[in-house]
Amino acid sequence: MPTSTPAPGLDRTGLVTIVSCYVVWGLFPLYFRLLNSAGAGEIIAYRASMTLLTCLTLIALWRGAGRRLLVALRSRRTVGMLALAGALIAVNWLVYVFGVNTGRTADAAIGYFLNPLVTVALGYVFLGERLRRLQLVSLGVAAAAVGLLVWAYGSFPWISLTLAFSFGFYGLIKKKVRADSLTGLTIETAAIVPACLAYLAWLGWQGRAVVSAGVPLDWGVFGLLVLTGPLTALPLLLFGVGAQRVPLTVVGLSQYIAPTMQFLIALLVFHEPMPPVRFWAVGLVWVAVFIFVADALAAARKARTRAA
Repeated sequence: MPTSTPAPGLDRTGLVTIVSCYVVWGLFPLYFRLLNSAGAGEIIAYRASMTLLTCLTLIALWRGAGRRLLVALRSRRTVGMLALAGALIAVNWLVYVFGVNTGRTADAAIGYFLNPLVTVALGYVFLGERLRRLQLVSLGVAAAAVGLLVWAYGSFPWISLTLAFSFGFYGLIKKKVRADSLTGLTIETAAIVPACLAYLAWLGWQGRAVVSAGVPLDWGVFGLLVLTGPLTALPLLLFGVGAQRVPLTVVGLSQYIAPTMQFLIALLVFHEPMPPVRFWAVGLVWVAVFIFVADALAAARKARTRAA
């Protein structure tokens, strides 16, 4: 008796890990708002340092992880690519935390709404993935939304676009590098931690850091800063596993989970101002999302029909 096979590339474990990481990311605005007393740069410096410490602890505990790390470190290409990924994710973190803690969570959410479309475009340009007609239409509608924001505010929507493109290129690099997620994250954070530690030392010397001589220590904020390591490593490790097991288009489709949660948090929890033009822009982005999702579902049905 013949059995049906899943559509190529739709790995179940990969799909679960990708969805899980975006749910965690969707809740991040609530966490980072608790760290509002620390600057965005200090938060990211602690985040990178604590993430590296978390990764090194996991490597010490997981059998074979140290050997895989040494193998990756012998490849100049792998180290170089992952160092570039580290720089991109540092930019992404910094802009995101800055947006959340300056009352622009909605702008950050718009960036992550645009990110899946950017991911699809990068897959077309760099990986040779074909774009269907409706995918091109969805990209055009998303571009119109960006144009509307530029026209309405008279300025470049840099938070939204920086988040979209920095994480889009980060995902592209993770797709092309042959390294497991823990190894990759370890090398990425190791590449940026020296600069982070130097920045923390400078803040401490200026007496502006959470941990500074002569400044009373806020143990609550310090504890939350330390926890940014494990909380950052978890979804990034899930993303690293999922990005290597499912097609880039599936990664892009799943990314709508986090910005939807973030936009609702901005609107219902943080009560950020929502002028009509922002709703119009978000509406255009959602139209682009609807077109993209409808096309993806239709393509998946055709793939299942052929595989049956």
